[in-house]
Amino acid sequence: MPFYKWNELGGDVITPSYSKGKGPTIKGEKIELALISYPAGTEAKPHAHPNEQFQVLIKGKARYRVGEEEKVLGPGEVALIPANTEHEIEILEDLEVINVKDVVPGWSVKHATWET
Repeated sequence: MPFYKWNELGGDVITPSYSKGKGPTIKGEKIELALISYPAGTEAKPHAHPNEQFQVLIKGKARYRVGEEEKVLGPGEVALIPANTEHEIEILEDLEVINVKDVVPGWSVKHATWET
């Protein structure tokens, strides 16, 4: 299906092993796109994955650490997280982001494991 409405898609927890982020996800053949909400006071624990990732902040503020660099980001700012780079996020205000990752065959982001 080539057309979607965010509010008609499910909103599961995206990565329950290291984050409280929830929202709908659209997965294509090569790209995964999600609209993720994180509640203030939560975090995405330190982790890495084989996907390159962008997070575009729409609402709220968060402290991002990507590798050795750290910065507080707000609406209109973007974090680029290279593949296999440890990163973490401290949610300072209710946060909404557009999340984009490349699809890595065999990798389950939801369970943070390789699928066989």
